[in-house]
Amino acid sequence: MDWEALLLSMKLSGCTVLVLLPIGLLTGRWLAYHHFYGKSAVQALLAIPLVLPPTVLGYYLLISLGNATVLGRFLERWLGHTLVFSFEGLVVASILFNLPFAIQPIQRAFEAIPRELREAGACCAMTPAKVFWRIELPLSWPGIVSAVVLTFAHTLGEFGVVLMVGGSIPGETKTIAIAIYDRVQAFDNGAAASMSAVLLVFSLVTIALSYAVGDYTKRRYG
Repeated sequence: MDWEALLLSMKLSGCTVLVLLPIGLLTGRWLAYHHFYGKSAVQALLAIPLVLPPTVLGYYLLISLGNATVLGRFLERWLGHTLVFSFEGLVVASILFNLPFAIQPIQRAFEAIPRELREAGACCAMTPAKVFWRIELPLSWPGIVSAVVLTFAHTLGEFGVVLMVGGSIPGETKTIAIAIYDRVQAFDNGAAASMSAVLLVFSLVTIALSYAVGDYTKRRYG
């Protein structure tokens, strides 16, 4: 069992969730409550990672974040190193790749809140901030939990984007998924099997938790 790779994957998943949670809250709420020209295009753009092969997104990130582009050179001067083949680059790639997993569950949760409840809060002289904290946030927490769980689990098992952007540098970019691939390439099926079993169990727990949250939401609001 490659514990270093597992801990790195957990760290990457945690960083991705911490960054995407506020982004998911703001973007999901905005999409749920606002109707504007081009909304479908915005939602389609945010959902592209759901259908785009991970290696394609990883390729474009590899090119755009490398020192062959203006953006890549700017980031290299600012950070002191290039983002490709670094942990920071993996975080950026994971954030972009997990946008739909963070935004869509939260958006659906906000859309499920009856408009009358928000209007009632406004009629009771509650400020928009109080409506958000006391009405919207408590009612949308199942969607928020789903977003957190799905984003964390999806990042933990991601392979294509991680391999393209980060490669396989031990302690820096070698995640558990990359470690499994390396063990298979080395014909070390025992180590690959043990690491795969860990991810399998974690995935099953994640799916069960997501379904449990969904069932709770249906019982409470359905």
